[in-house]
Amino acid sequence: MSALNRCPECLAKQQTIDRLEQEIQCLKDKLRYQERKAQEGFFGSSTPPSKVPLKPSTPPERKPRGAKKGHTGHGRKTFDPSSCAQQIDVDSVVGDRCPDCGGVLQDKGYDRRSVIESQPVKAKHIHYRLPKSYCSHCKKLFRPSVPGVLPQSLYGNQIMSTAVEMHYFHGIPLGRVCEQLDIGPGALVDIFHRLAKIFSPVMGPLTKEYQDSLVKHADETGWRTDGKNGYAWLFATRNLSLFTFRKTRSAEVVRDILGQKRLRGVLVVDRYAGYNKAPCQIQYCYAHLLREVQDLEKNFPDNTEIATFVATLAPLLALAMGLRLQNLSHEKFLIKAKSLKYQIIATIRSPAKHLAIRRIQDIFRENRKRLYHWADNREIPAENNLAERDLRPTVIARKVSFGSQSDAGAQTRGVLMSILYTLKKRGVDVGTHLKITLDQLAKKPKQNPYPLLFPSLKQKTRASPT
Repeated sequence: MSALNRCPECLAKQQTIDRLEQEIQCLKDKLRYQERKAQEGFFGSSTPPSKVPLKPSTPPERKPRGAKKGHTGHGRKTFDPSSCAQQIDVDSVVGDRCPDCGGVLQDKGYDRRSVIESQPVKAKHIHYRLPKSYCSHCKKLFRPSVPGVLPQSLYGNQIMSTAVEMHYFHGIPLGRVCEQLDIGPGALVDIFHRLAKIFSPVMGPLTKEYQDSLVKHADETGWRTDGKNGYAWLFATRNLSLFTFRKTRSAEVVRDILGQKRLRGVLVVDRYAGYNKAPCQIQYCYAHLLREVQDLEKNFPDNTEIATFVATLAPLLALAMGLRLQNLSHEKFLIKAKSLKYQIIATIRSPAKHLAIRRIQDIFRENRKRLYHWADNREIPAENNLAERDLRPTVIARKVSFGSQSDAGAQTRGVLMSILYTLKKRGVDVGTHLKITLDQLAKKPKQNPYPLLFPSLKQKTRASPT
C-alpha cells in the first residue's frame, strides 16, 4: 500500500482542483436551470401552456393521414326521409324538352339528397294580444300571461337560454353574443344577473350533493375580478361541477364548500396546502408527483443514481394512474393495486445519497395517508384529471375576457356555469333543458328551481326508503 502524499503544495493543488470542479458543476446547474426556465417557463414542467415562453415548432415530418388498413370506415350517411324536419321538392330547370336537341324528356323519378341546415340565430319581435275579462261581481280583471316569458321580462325564455349557453357554456365573448342575437350589452348583462338570482337557490343542494359524494375533486386557477387578482375554484364529481370565484386562495373557500363536519369519501387534489384541513380523506394527484420525479432527470442529467431512481419510480406512478381503466375484475384489480403500492413503497424506502431523491422520498413518507387510497377502491383515481379537464374552459374564458368586471359578475358566472356544466354531466341538452325550466318558472315563478333543473334527483329521493 502506497503512502499518502504529504506534500503541502500537492494538497493545496488538489483542494483547488476540487473547489474548481464544484464551481464548474454549480455553474452548469445554474446554466441548465436558466435554459429550462427560458424554454419551459418559471414553473418548469408545471408551467401552463399559455405562459410557456418558447413553444416548440411543428415537426417537419407529419404522420400519414387516413385510416389504417382494415379499419371500418365511417363515411357520411344519408337520412331517413321520415325523420327529416322538412321535405322539399325542387322544380325542374329544363321543363319537358331537352335544352340541347328539343326532344321530349322522359320521367325518371327523383334523386334524393340529404342536407343539414340551420336557422339564423337572431332576435325577433313578437306582438301578443292578451284577452282581458272582467267580473263585475268580484271586481277582478283576468288576463293570461305570455307563454314562454318570465314576469315583467322583455326577452323570451328561448333567447335568454340561448345567450346563457353561448356565453357561459360555449365561451363566446359577450360582444359576439350581442351581435348574433341583436341585444345590447347592458340588456344582456341584466339577463345574466336575473337568471343567476333565480337559480341561486340551486347552489345549496348541489353543494350538499358534492359533500355526500364518495369521490370529490377540487382545483383552482387564476381569475381577475374588477382588475384585481383572484381565483376560480372548481369542486367537481362525475355528476356535477361547482364553480365559485373568490379574491382569495385561502383554505376559507374549502371550508365554505366542504363545511366543518366530518365527511365520507375522498377528496382528490394536488398538494396545495389550502386543502390540508378538508374534513375528509385526501388523495394526492400522482400526475403532479410524476412531473416532479421526471424533472430530477432534467435537472441532473449526468447523475446515475437519479437516472436509476426516475427509471424505477416514474413507470410505477404512471401504472397507478392508468390501472383503474384496465379491463380487470374487482379481485384482480385489488391484487395488482396492492402489488403496485408495495413496489412504490419499496422504491421510496430504498437508501439514497442524492438530496433531490431524498426530497421526493420525504414527500411520500410524510404523506403516506394521502397517497394510496386508489389501491383500496377502484372508484378513487390516482390523478386529478377530472378537475383539470373541467377547469380548462374557464382558463380559455380567462384569455378571452380577462376575468369578470365586478363582484356581481363573478358571482353570476359561478352560479350559471355550475348549472350549465352540471346539466352537461347529466347527459341532457343544456340549452333545451334550461328553456323548459324557464317556461315552468314562467307559469309558477315562486317554485323551487332545483327539482325542475334536476328532476332525476327528485325522483331518486322519493324512491329512497329513508
